[in-house]
Amino acid sequence: MPPARKKPTQPRISAATSAAYARAGVDLALGDRVKSGLGGLLAGTRRPEVLGAVGGFGGLFDISRLPHKSPVLVASIDGVGTKLKLAFATGKHEVVGADLVNHCVNDIAVLGAEPLFFLDYLGLGKLDRAVFGKLLRGMARACRQAGCALLGGETAQMPGFYAPGEYDLAGCIVGVADKNRLLTGEAIRPGDVLVGLPSSGLHTNGYSLARKILLEDAGLAMTDRIPETRLTVGGFLLRPHLNYGPLLVEAVARLNPGNGTKSRRGRGLFGAAHITGGGFAGNLPRILPEGCTAIVRTGTWDPGPAFPMLEKLGKLDREEAHAAFNMGIGMVLVAAPSAAGTLVELAKPHGHRAVVIGEVVRGHRGVVLQD
Repeated sequence: MPPARKKPTQPRISAATSAAYARAGVDLALGDRVKSGLGGLLAGTRRPEVLGAVGGFGGLFDISRLPHKSPVLVASIDGVGTKLKLAFATGKHEVVGADLVNHCVNDIAVLGAEPLFFLDYLGLGKLDRAVFGKLLRGMARACRQAGCALLGGETAQMPGFYAPGEYDLAGCIVGVADKNRLLTGEAIRPGDVLVGLPSSGLHTNGYSLARKILLEDAGLAMTDRIPETRLTVGGFLLRPHLNYGPLLVEAVARLNPGNGTKSRRGRGLFGAAHITGGGFAGNLPRILPEGCTAIVRTGTWDPGPAFPMLEKLGKLDREEAHAAFNMGIGMVLVAAPSAAGTLVELAKPHGHRAVVIGEVVRGHRGVVLQD
């Protein structure tokens, strides 16, 4: 969402144009005023490769300054689903702003990519200064933590298209990885182990079902306590999506010397899966070669009381629950057995309590859940 240039040579919109749009319900003048104050916020996410001022028709990023020997650009685009409904209801828009960035960072981190820059799209009926500011602060904070430039974006005011107080939010991220260190899954073999990284909650998937189970079917309120915890329903549902990117970048640097994506020689980490929509069965097979089955041992980690409660209240069997939700594991790394201990130790300084949750065996390309 690019701000206006600091010293425009002429007004971006004329008074007549602004008045005409205002009659149609679009406040262009407010849009310009709100965006013009974002310079300092976005400056905090700036990287040395960013060229020019934010606010033009396109953002500029000088890839010639990157240190990679064989750089490959990695891109992804996504949203945060119906978690937006909770932001509308509670006013906690910073959370979904940060979630959007972290989700996108994780989607390219599974390939071993470092995030470079991020762009967002916000569509809404009427621009709200407070909401806009919260969203941008959440995105900017997450970009700073990820070392990613918030390069720009688009804010579209479309009266009558969205319900009052609601909006749509999407983000696009571009990162870079060394071609010979990419995590493609090609080198995964039977005997490798699965290392799970705990989630903080639902992250950004499964919210349509979770809201139906908790708020509609069970009739719980956002302020009600989850049994056996100090968490409220709202506190659980609005937990932020964790960022695993810094850990993945360090793990690739430590364990993968750059012998090529198919080579196992001297390498320890072969693939990673972001456990998002579709759960384990929908995401782990995306990185498994033919002839490999992932055995996920569901008793190897503690999902906390909230996920079992969702299972019970929603009358979900184990396969349904692990397909709809991440069930307490937000990322799965596939590694050589000799590298598992290193990954567990590397995760600690990043705030992740990694645990071995299964292994790869011979079989059809898929996932089997076991106790």
